[in-house]
Amino acid sequence: MSDVAGGPEGSGAEPVYIGAMTLYPVPESVPRARRWFRKFADPHELVCSVDDCVLMISELVTNAVLYGEAEESWRVRVEWWRVGEALRVDVHNPGFPAQVRMRQGAADEAHGRGLRLVDALADSWSADPSYFGGTVVSFWVDEAWEP
Repeated sequence: MSDVAGGPEGSGAEPVYIGAMTLYPVPESVPRARRWFRKFADPHELVCSVDDCVLMISELVTNAVLYGEAEESWRVRVEWWRVGEALRVDVHNPGFPAQVRMRQGAADEAHGRGLRLVDALADSWSADPSYFGGTVVSFWVDEAWEP
């Protein structure tokens, strides 16, 4: 696992857009993103752990809500892509890619472990400039669908 881009897209498979949602940057958006992904996953017959995906989405949306910054009104956008047999999830926010980093949360801190969880559960992840402006943090699950 790493924070360097190079997930399944390096395999030559074209990404296929399969869904998205736009959320307000408020704490209530985190459970909404979890519920929406579970509904999304049902008809797509994922063979990977939906619970792991939900946890990673939850962590990335939480980070977007907590750390996204903009001078004007903004939204968090979550997108789902199929890349061959892999699932890629992108979470866009108006923050800066250089500020995305893993930290070591202290035992008594409520925050600080999100990217460590993503790093442990995803096959790969990255933080890059978003085509919407700001940052996109993405994770890949390599074997999300049957070959």
